Amino acid sequence: MADTGASRSSNSADGDALIELRGVERTYGSGHTAVRALRGVDLELKPARLTVIRGRSGSGKSTLLGIAGGLDLPTGGRIRVGGRDVSAMTARERLLLRRTEVGFVFQSFGLVPFLSAAENVGVPLRIAGIPPQQREERVARVLEEVGIASHARHRPAELSGGQQQRVAIARALAQRPRVLIADEPTGHLDAETGLLIMRLLRRIVDSGTVTVLVATHDARMAELADDVFDLRDGHLRPASI
Repeated sequence: MADTGASRSSNSADGDALIELRGVERTYGSGHTAVRALRGVDLELKPARLTVIRGRSGSGKSTLLGIAGGLDLPTGGRIRVGGRDVSAMTARERLLLRRTEVGFVFQSFGLVPFLSAAENVGVPLRIAGIPPQQREERVARVLEEVGIASHARHRPAELSGGQQQRVAIARALAQRPRVLIADEPTGHLDAETGLLIMRLLRRIVDSGTVTVLVATHDARMAELADDVFDLRDGHLRPASI
């Protein structure tokens, strides 16, 4: 298991943070009904590392990941992605950031049911205007990387849950993001399949091209991580075990 709280190697030696949160607050509502989902969260994601955020359902993990990836804005504190202040960006600039810097994977897979695996992976590339030949080559490459190339023509209903999640990961990787954010990527999978998905994410990180941030309620998923944090009552702390 990774040395949680420390890490496999020193964070300070890994270069500049790709994502940096400083004193991040996120409050929903106002007055006596306000809910403070995040309370002064500090987090740095260094290049080519697998970071796991642990916490029970409702602990704020999805809120944290959404802010880290520019899907949401904090009500306090600062968030920087690739050295850029996300809070100062327009909605359009944040959209472009998500298309170029950050890829997302969710527990619900989010595949288009009437498209094949390859077509699902190619959707964001179509939106980005990638030429057809280049798009097909990139789709084939990422499907191979996640071990699902032989099922390229299958539709989601013809795939197992683990295979669907591999397609979702391939789709997220297709635009060559620097950071991959996975929110409960094993939540709809059995324990064995979930571990296979986590090992896939570990291999992706070990390739040296992508940093991965994962939120999970499953403590066993931390065994493959470089850095592990616990989120409780809106506070993020290095894991003690």
